Amino acid sequence: MGENIRLTGMVKAGGCAAKLSPSILDSVLARLPKQSDPNVMVGFDTSDDAGVYLLSPELALVQTVDFFTPIVDDPYTFGQIAAANALSDVYAMGGRPISALSIVGFPNSGRDVEILEKILQGGLAKMQEAGCTVIGGHSIGDEEIKFGYAVTGVINPQRVLKNVGAQPGDQLILTKRLGTGVIATALKKDAAGKAAVEAAILSMCTLNRASLELALPFELHAVTDVTGFSLLGHAREMAVGSRVSFVIDSGQFEFFPEARELAQQGYLSGGLKRNQEFIGECVEFAPEVPDDIRNLLFDPQTSGGLLLSVAAKDAAKLMESLRKNGVPGQLVGEVIAKTHPLIQVR
Repeated sequence: MGENIRLTGMVKAGGCAAKLSPSILDSVLARLPKQSDPNVMVGFDTSDDAGVYLLSPELALVQTVDFFTPIVDDPYTFGQIAAANALSDVYAMGGRPISALSIVGFPNSGRDVEILEKILQGGLAKMQEAGCTVIGGHSIGDEEIKFGYAVTGVINPQRVLKNVGAQPGDQLILTKRLGTGVIATALKKDAAGKAAVEAAILSMCTLNRASLELALPFELHAVTDVTGFSLLGHAREMAVGSRVSFVIDSGQFEFFPEARELAQQGYLSGGLKRNQEFIGECVEFAPEVPDDIRNLLFDPQTSGGLLLSVAAKDAAKLMESLRKNGVPGQLVGEVIAKTHPLIQVR
């Protein structure tokens, strides 16, 4: 790759793995006709992380797809992050990924094809780490680089984890730090320091497999992974679907190095602002919660951690297990009976 080429510089304005505005997506999905298939265990109606389709009493498929534009300059690393991000949805459902199809958008100029090769190598390495076989894919010519995967996993139908089912009294645990969105935004403008970028990359390349395996022995009532809709966006989906409310402790979150400073300096993505617009009315902040933390709770994450709603009796033991095994678990809130506002941040 030429020394003067930066992947993040090849992304059109508004990148940073930004998802379609949640308000647009919600309005469109609400107008689609309802499907009727008794084998669909989890569909798009609950805004869950992946779909689940029953094949037999002992076996179900978990299916998901995710792709985005570069958020780092190294193509190999970008491939790894894209793969870990796509795999995360399968882990969030409690599944085991087994196969994947790559999705590629790349310029047809014929220049810098080594960039594409390194992206694919990085993705393949992460898929191999997950024990997931890449069996094909699809590519299109596109001036804006895009990459990701459609992933298929398997699961016992009796052990499907959903983003609904949280119960009053549950404790909320997050398994990765926050701030990838502001760091990626600052990186595009050469404002993110080396320590911040390295810490965020390490986290984004880390599979959520270990977090899932450590959590499975405990009484989990709801699980989701935190990605483009932010911590508060995914918490909202969990609370709405479970018909409960959340109390979030802003002082318990861990952030990547420089994340709070970058948020204070205004390195906020368009996705963050769209999340605020969509989720804002559901959230009430205590006056003492600083603006930078408020913004970071709306920050779109890439390959973020799992948000676990775990029975109170198991919360301390799960936290101990996560920390003992090097997972940065954070006890960030509790579930209460449904009230107004839906989410309180203190």
